[in-house]
Amino acid sequence: MEHFNLALVDWSRAQFALTALYHWIFVPITLGTSFIIAIMETIYVKTGDEMWKRITKFWMTLFGINFAIGVATGIILEFEFGTNWSNYSWFVGDIFGAPLAIEGIMAFFMESTFIAIMFFGWNKVSKGFHLTSSWLVAIGSNLSALWILVANAWMQDPVGMHFNPDTARNEMVDFWQVLFSPTAINKFLHTISSAYTYSALFVIGISAWYLLKKRDVTFFKRSMVVGATFGLITSLFMILTGDESARQVFRVQPMKFAAMEGLYYGESNAPLVAIGLFESAPNPQNPKAKEWAAKIEIPNMLSYMAALNPHAFVPGIHDLVHGNKDQGIVSYYDRIARGKTAIQALADYKAAKKANDDEKATTSLATFNENYKDFGYGYYDDPHDLIPNVPLTFYSFHTMVGLGTLFVLIFILSLFYAVKNKITGKKWLLYIALWSIPLGFLAQEAGWMVAEFGRQPWVVQDYMPTLTAVSNIDHTSVMITVLLFTITFTVLLIAEIKIMLKQITGFKDGGH
Repeated sequence: MEHFNLALVDWSRAQFALTALYHWIFVPITLGTSFIIAIMETIYVKTGDEMWKRITKFWMTLFGINFAIGVATGIILEFEFGTNWSNYSWFVGDIFGAPLAIEGIMAFFMESTFIAIMFFGWNKVSKGFHLTSSWLVAIGSNLSALWILVANAWMQDPVGMHFNPDTARNEMVDFWQVLFSPTAINKFLHTISSAYTYSALFVIGISAWYLLKKRDVTFFKRSMVVGATFGLITSLFMILTGDESARQVFRVQPMKFAAMEGLYYGESNAPLVAIGLFESAPNPQNPKAKEWAAKIEIPNMLSYMAALNPHAFVPGIHDLVHGNKDQGIVSYYDRIARGKTAIQALADYKAAKKANDDEKATTSLATFNENYKDFGYGYYDDPHDLIPNVPLTFYSFHTMVGLGTLFVLIFILSLFYAVKNKITGKKWLLYIALWSIPLGFLAQEAGWMVAEFGRQPWVVQDYMPTLTAVSNIDHTSVMITVLLFTITFTVLLIAEIKIMLKQITGFKDGGH
């Protein structure tokens, strides 16, 4: 690893993480509120009640503010693949670029076309056509998320591809396998359902503020009922998809799964650590290292969660690094050796092709193909470099799960008291609903930290380490852009919050 510029890798990762963090402030709100708005407008069209039209317009304005900034930060993210991650783009561009291109051609054009009608078509087109436009904006927004999440899922579970040794690029051979891989399906469903949950928290939180102020009570009671209903349904779905996502991680990214659960030594009948506190970052080379300062476990639950079998063996970090012959687990030491064999065989193949030595090229290619599944491991010497940050992954995962459970309870109570017309008297619940907005954002970011930190050091699981994916540029220039992006994004965020607060606090229902 000595020949890699690790400073460049770290600063490039920091830049991408910064952009993604800011981008994901806005995106989940737009994904869910687009459907909430469409539901509210449907109620208006069905009932003819003008208050529902005003409710729709209020939330539509907040949606528009988030949508505009979300698009701006998203475009920057896509450009960074070319500026900072050009080696990655070359290695997998044939596959990774396809869903991103479809997102731009199909989904983005769809939502951007109908969003104009949604915002400016009131009283200019029929109620039915306007309602259709609102639903198409919601569908288009979520189709954008689909293609982006398919691309991300492929990085976690690369399928439907073939490596071309002559161009040193991965090429797509089965588009449908990429689109419908279990990892892609679960990532899409879990991510959008978590975004819907966050959107619902956004709606009931702002509604709670109005109810605490006793302003436009009927208006925001109705908003709370729609938001809480939507949130309850989507949060329950989020839990189901999260459960299946964890099993998929167990199958294709066992190291990430072990880090999520803080499991250093594999076992059958593995208990789930429901709540845990690391005493220190344990050393998997030292079996006597004390891992936990405190923990609460649920017996057999981890084995059941991983394999739907309470007695199943769940490999820990030590098993993956050092191997476990009894369980048929190949050690990272062996995978590193195979990876180095694959890298050398590829070099030999290219040299033989250049020298027109067909026999040598054939044998080298056969050796390469035999070992290619461990290709990325060959860039490392110490298998412990292949372990992600365990405490960070563990705490992020448990923060996400704990907050998700809390949100279900908030939706149940909010819906119950709103329907019973007692919500205004439950100030404690209204305050909790209000503060659930930043908690929802925290849960969103914690989920992405699990997904992205948990898979390190891979940019493409098993095939391409992050350190080989960066562009060959001066890391100082990346440092400067990180600083500039931090300033720009912070200014944008402050401006967005100010505009949002002005819109929220200055609102008064003109129908009253």
